[in-house]
Amino acid sequence: MFTGLIEEIGQIKAIQRGAKSIRLSIAANKIMDDVKLGDSIATNGICLTVVSFDSSGFTADVMPETMSRTNFGSLGVGGRVNLERAVRVGDRLGGHMVSGHVDGLGEIVGQEKDDNAIWVSIAAPKNILKYVIEKGSIAIDGISLTVAYVDEKIFKVSIIPLTQDDTTLISKKAGEKVNLECDMTAKYIEKFMFHKEEEEKSEKSDISMDFLRENGFV
Repeated sequence: MFTGLIEEIGQIKAIQRGAKSIRLSIAANKIMDDVKLGDSIATNGICLTVVSFDSSGFTADVMPETMSRTNFGSLGVGGRVNLERAVRVGDRLGGHMVSGHVDGLGEIVGQEKDDNAIWVSIAAPKNILKYVIEKGSIAIDGISLTVAYVDEKIFKVSIIPLTQDDTTLISKKAGEKVNLECDMTAKYIEKFMFHKEEEEKSEKSDISMDFLRENGFV
């Protein structure tokens, strides 16, 4: 689990490409202090497993499923990525609970300066927007942010100076894709309600007046 509070911006050193997968080598500094083999590191919001590392960075494998759901296909050597180590029990939870399992992609629509903040507008598909609510939380490329506006096609977030400086979000141009992870609470509630409805349907009697009439009871 992660909090969506980015610790460092890393840089891609190398990409080894398979038929549908890649192996990423990422240069990092701050997060390497206590990294171990097998650790989880959120990279642009995607939970990756460290398969090798040294003091200057780490390497991780990205499987086809992840490639099909995220913006990793557009990464190139020299590109910058948001990095966060997994949260430790007892840490302060300053953002929100983020699993590192991306729901889908959004597209940057535009940016607008507002005093010390920058508004970022993002278009997203309906299957993601149904979980997005005003003042709710969403992870964008791994960054925990509060939704300030949402309609049927887009949502907007307002980026404070610290987040502007410490993440890659405002460097994104219109048309670029970003990884989106919705608040998991909404998904659990939806799943629960679906199963509750199915259980209620199955508990209803199949006996109708037509059934009674056809079988000589009426």
